[in-house]
Amino acid sequence: MRGTRLLMIVCSLVAVASWSTVGWTAPEADPLKPRVPDAERGEARKMESTVKATPEVLAKGKELYEGKGTCANCHGVNGDGTGPGGMLLAPGPRNFTNCKFHKKRKDGELFWVVKNGSPGTGMPGLVKGGILTEEEAWTIIAYERSFCKDTSE
Repeated sequence: MRGTRLLMIVCSLVAVASWSTVGWTAPEADPLKPRVPDAERGEARKMESTVKATPEVLAKGKELYEGKGTCANCHGVNGDGTGPGGMLLAPGPRNFTNCKFHKKRKDGELFWVVKNGSPGTGMPGLVKGGILTEEEAWTIIAYERSFCKDTSE
């Protein structure tokens, strides 16, 4: 009986400690820092999207972002970088609601990261890993761009 009570107390303490970290994400040290290696960035910046951000493309991008691409797991359903899978990542996942980020980064840079992953972060290469096609990656990027609501920043 005493052993059961002690086990329940320990489990309760572990549960409380676990809940206290829910929603915590290590913030990016510099949200504008490029995630494409210097040697690759020039070529990446030249790449242009193969899709236009039509309502149909954005709907498909949302479906891919929240489903097959698994983006929402880390970047959050709202694109703010607070998804449950990114909770303990350092640096934290990109916050796609940051309009300054969108203004500074070219589509090709975002594509390079979705394709190859991001060195030094938890971001895997989703195209190289066989999760997404290149067209699906471009579609997700169009959707990610839609998280920025004010491009005047």
